Amino acid sequence: MDIFKELRVMSGVTVSGNGDLTFVGSDAKIHRTDATGSSRWAFPVGDIGRAYPVVTPQGVTIAASYDDTVYALDPAGKLLWKLKLDGDIFATPALRIDGSVIVATAGGTIHALSPAGKTLWTFKVGAPVFSSPAIGPDGTIYFGAQNNRVHALTPDGQLKWTYAAGSLVFSSPAVGPDGSVYFGSSDRRIHAVSPDGQPKWTVLTGLFVNASPIITSGGLVVVGSYDGSVYAVNTSGETEWTYRAGAGIAGSAVELSDGSVIVPDLSGTVHAIGKAGQALWQIKTGKKIDTGLSVSDQGSLYFVTDGGGLNIVQKQRPLAVGPWTTFHGAPNPVGRVPTPIELQAQTQARRAAASAVVAALKPATPVATAPAQPARPPQPTQPAQPTRPAQPTTPTQPAAPAQPTTPTQPAQPAQPALTPEQFAAAVGQKARVADGQLFLPLTEAAGALGLTVRTVTVRTATLRVQAQNLPVTVRLFDRVAFVPLAALADLPGAQVRLVSGAARGVELGVAGRTAVFPVNVARLLSLQSGAEFAVDAAR
Repeated sequence: MDIFKELRVMSGVTVSGNGDLTFVGSDAKIHRTDATGSSRWAFPVGDIGRAYPVVTPQGVTIAASYDDTVYALDPAGKLLWKLKLDGDIFATPALRIDGSVIVATAGGTIHALSPAGKTLWTFKVGAPVFSSPAIGPDGTIYFGAQNNRVHALTPDGQLKWTYAAGSLVFSSPAVGPDGSVYFGSSDRRIHAVSPDGQPKWTVLTGLFVNASPIITSGGLVVVGSYDGSVYAVNTSGETEWTYRAGAGIAGSAVELSDGSVIVPDLSGTVHAIGKAGQALWQIKTGKKIDTGLSVSDQGSLYFVTDGGGLNIVQKQRPLAVGPWTTFHGAPNPVGRVPTPIELQAQTQARRAAASAVVAALKPATPVATAPAQPARPPQPTQPAQPTRPAQPTTPTQPAAPAQPTTPTQPAQPAQPALTPEQFAAAVGQKARVADGQLFLPLTEAAGALGLTVRTVTVRTATLRVQAQNLPVTVRLFDRVAFVPLAALADLPGAQVRLVSGAARGVELGVAGRTAVFPVNVARLLSLQSGAEFAVDAAR
């Protein structure tokens, strides 16, 4: 590692053409630094945020935070305008050629904003959107939502089509030069959809795919899965190679100019993968990495480890020139397919770093690769599908006040261990309502039901249910992970109902275990419309 700085980075890192870095910190400020992480300016906002800032060709920074607000700052970090929208903003905005911006909210609305911050149009999705919108070569806008669908809108905000995946779509689409759309889903599949919304192919992985794909300069769709593998699939749907990282992958990959692919995993290891899927080198940090890498035109690699540490590896190759070789298509993630003129500019800007002497990194321990379609391990027939998935309390995966870069693994109960009944009682004390949903503290709810909590990120958690790893959405309240009751009710075989009498509350049964959470549903939901579950009149 060349440089490491504790900068409390919360969002992904955006890289400008001159190498400057822009990000949102856990101090609820938008930060601009030079290429080594030394501060240039900081602008305070109303909350933290996880969306990457977008830097326009004119040097204007478009950033969003969990206060439901989009901010536009001039190159010196001064406020140009701000606009409050209808919900937390987790998704990275997309910048159109005319300078207007497409913003998606957890309130379930797509907003088109003019360069001056005025609303051009809105589209109501009807479900939260955590997938960053992407713009095709013809101006079509693509995004996934928590209704298990990918949507396509015309440039003026009219619905063109929807495509149904088998489960939630957190993954942000990558768009090819021909307008084909590639994304992952909690249904454990990588999907390819034609520009007119017709399915082209799917590739099954071992677990859910929340990461966003890239498209290499050679036309491979590359994305990691929570099963610990990276998949490279050609445009015909054939798997060219599979690289086994050994730990779940939530961050996007990048392709460098030499054709290598770099991807981080949740154990804190950064992997460099060769053109044939072979291991080249590794950097082991021991700290979780759940956002993708960023690469400057000067050949510096940037990634953020758990706690907000900025890691910089210098004297490497720049990005490969192509339509979507990094998250959201560019280091200043504009989220649209580049024009031929923009591709020429990329080539020119990266030429020097592409031919410079590269600093040597430690070779990786050989990792098994598979050239053919990945093995299809036995998995649940359908991953959990929360009816109205949660968002972190401080906006962006909506959530509350300052939180860590990524939620830490739920703390183990103090000794002696709590009984299931004590866990259930704690759930009753901590349950809360937000956006019309009933949320339960994840650790206590899992303890009451005898479920094991595996990985936890700002958006999802994995529960071990009868030898199956199943994803559920989570939302952070005061740095603590909560799960919607609706998400637990969607687990295979789950049953939920209200009970009255002395044991008043919510009765939930999962995998042969039943718990009664003493939640005063009438009080918590008294001002909310619509119930999340059916009431059993017989009880």
